Amino acid sequence: MFGKKDKTAQAAASATDDAATTSGYPPLSGDTKIKDWLAHPQGGPVLRRTLAEAGQDASQAKPVQGFAMKRLIPMSKGQFSEEKIAELVAMAEAYDPASADQEPAEASAQATVEEDETIELPDFEEKVTEGRFSGKTIIVTGAGSGIGRATASRVAREGGRVIAVDLNETGLDEFIGEHPSLDIVKVVANITRQEDVDAIVAAAGEVIDGLANIAGIMDNMTPLHEVSDEMWDKVMAVNATGLFKLSRAVIPLMLERHAGSIVNITSEAGLRGSAAGLAYTASKHAVVGITKSSAFIYGPQGLRINAVAPGPVITGIQASFDSPMAAKRIQTAMAVLPTPVGPESLAASIAFLLSDDGHNINGVILPSDGGWSAV
Repeated sequence: MFGKKDKTAQAAASATDDAATTSGYPPLSGDTKIKDWLAHPQGGPVLRRTLAEAGQDASQAKPVQGFAMKRLIPMSKGQFSEEKIAELVAMAEAYDPASADQEPAEASAQATVEEDETIELPDFEEKVTEGRFSGKTIIVTGAGSGIGRATASRVAREGGRVIAVDLNETGLDEFIGEHPSLDIVKVVANITRQEDVDAIVAAAGEVIDGLANIAGIMDNMTPLHEVSDEMWDKVMAVNATGLFKLSRAVIPLMLERHAGSIVNITSEAGLRGSAAGLAYTASKHAVVGITKSSAFIYGPQGLRINAVAPGPVITGIQASFDSPMAAKRIQTAMAVLPTPVGPESLAASIAFLLSDDGHNINGVILPSDGGWSAV
């Protein structure tokens, strides 16, 4: 893709070529895609230098290269901001590609993310359905970031009263600050604690129309013989026990009205054994079992219980490979991963199942994974 040039000739021509090199590129901004930042003769070196300072390189930006720079803001848990984008834009505008002490063009070319040969598809755009949740109260856990935040936002913008639950109070405050006119109730809570579960239900009131069990954590990608008691207990507590406790508290209120929709979040790890470590995989298989058993029992009572199984999603959730054995095996399987999507794509699937549009769907594990489950 990139050819090597004679460095002497390159240096001699740089002064005259510089204006032509940069003039053909549109101005950089938060709306510019990351791959276009990296390909830009001024933005590319600045962004790569920023990545290097964070201990990363351009290859690690490949999953998000089709995203606009500003889309990283809600995914970064406060590590990236509009101010940071403005700073990068200013640095790029001040960058002189002709300076001898700055990044050589050859290194720049080699560091650029390689483009896939696949067709570039248009970005997903939310299409809000006005009034779809009007008059409904929906509890959303994990609402401070990622999929939970995107779902809470979608429901609130479609007219619902959202009980936004998270341990991350800062994230909740930021979310509410983005939607000051919407009906959002903040509840800072740990879903593994019964007293916090009781507080969530009290904040919602006597009528609860929907529950989105989205809060979850990853494990450290370890196989069974390397899983510590601490990791097992922590992952199972949040991903399975917390979901169980909150559902147990909500269902009696739904039974009184013979109406209600619960959407759980499992994962591709709930459908296969190759997507995560043992603890996370076991917890997400447990979610599948909870979903199917509950759908069977409560379906005749007017309740719908379904689950969404996400594939690769760009969120703030942290995962680490602490086991060389598991890392080699799992990363080989992950070579067929589809392109990651933003949390808004998952929110669309979750909101559909929560709403009356999903009235005839019960006990379903819906893969929202770009086709990963078909591999």
